[in-house]
Amino acid sequence: MTVASNSETPAGPALSYVEFVGMIAFLMALNAAAIDILIPALTTIGDSYDVTDSNAHQFVITSYVLGFGAAQIVYGPLVDRFGRKSILLVGLLIYIAGAFGAIWAPTFGALLAMRLVQGIGAAATRVVAMALVRDRFDGARMASVMSLVMMVFMIMPIVAPNIGALVLAFGAWHELGIVMALIGVAALVWTSIRLPETLDPADRRPLTGKRVAEAFRIVVSNRIAAGYTAAMAAFFGVLFAFINQAEQIYTRTYGLGDSFTLYFSLVAAFMAASSFANSRLTRHFGVRRLSQTALVAFIIIAAAHLGLAIAYGGVTPFPLFMGMFILMMCCFGFVPPNLNALAMQPMGAVAGVASAVLGTAQTLGGGILGAAVAYFYDGTLVPLLSGFLVLSVASFALVAVAERGRMFGPD
Repeated sequence: MTVASNSETPAGPALSYVEFVGMIAFLMALNAAAIDILIPALTTIGDSYDVTDSNAHQFVITSYVLGFGAAQIVYGPLVDRFGRKSILLVGLLIYIAGAFGAIWAPTFGALLAMRLVQGIGAAATRVVAMALVRDRFDGARMASVMSLVMMVFMIMPIVAPNIGALVLAFGAWHELGIVMALIGVAALVWTSIRLPETLDPADRRPLTGKRVAEAFRIVVSNRIAAGYTAAMAAFFGVLFAFINQAEQIYTRTYGLGDSFTLYFSLVAAFMAASSFANSRLTRHFGVRRLSQTALVAFIIIAAAHLGLAIAYGGVTPFPLFMGMFILMMCCFGFVPPNLNALAMQPMGAVAGVASAVLGTAQTLGGGILGAAVAYFYDGTLVPLLSGFLVLSVASFALVAVAERGRMFGPD
């Protein structure tokens, strides 16, 4: 089965459906690898540069996220003007350069700068991946594809921290930069050989100030696109808060040591399973009903977990923590793919810019919100779970604004 398109696309090497989904997932997983592979090394990295504030170690993650989020707004107009493939290849080269640069960074500040560069390069993969999916699919089919992509994408948080821990067991943290660079090289080779250009020359938008401004106006003035984009930003703050704080919670709050990567991977495995379930259920229950129901469930579980944490003096027993956390992250698997699809649905004419706005909002906005929540770590679960509750309620409220209060309706 070759990949079907909802419009005629330029000629190129035919990709099977499986290879197309795999390629998109690999591009998305490249970003997960750049974040998750360093999680076991944050303390080691900070100690190697004599960074005494343990909460500042999180900046290794935050700097990448900021570059990744901010640069997407630049790539959007470029992929609508010059096509998907050429911009992707340029971005991958920047990513690889940033990964190698981080290996030889002489100071902590220089390391953060190289991580920023790495994120700037990786931003192209996010914009292009979303535009490619939108070029090919729409509606429930697009949500289903994004769920499969998210499922494969979530394999990286299962694998990457353990790869990071394994490398640290036999070498220095600098060698993690080589691993990230090699992943970038693999993506560069695969896409340069196999990826066709999916943007029809007739649909390319001139790169003028007026046309770019018009494209951005189309995105931000559309109630559905803008509302769901803002909802995604709030909800992604949940994920980034956990990623930034994961090592501290597992190793300091619960004292798990190096084995914490196994528990981190367990949570990611349940997220991957829920994303796979979402790909099957969207056609039966609808994108809106599934995502909105999952949001409500997340809010209820987060509120319950926060109440229990307070009752236990700030830290729930570890088995209870894991059980509640897995339930919350299973809800997570039903939200981002569907909110992405709903935000992109009306944006076919400006898919590149729409993907950039969505990506910038969810990554930059979510990254800043998540970093703010994570920085309040005090040895307990209360700051994290309070942030989860506030951000998920805000996300649900923004969805309600996008839908004008008509919730849980059909697609």
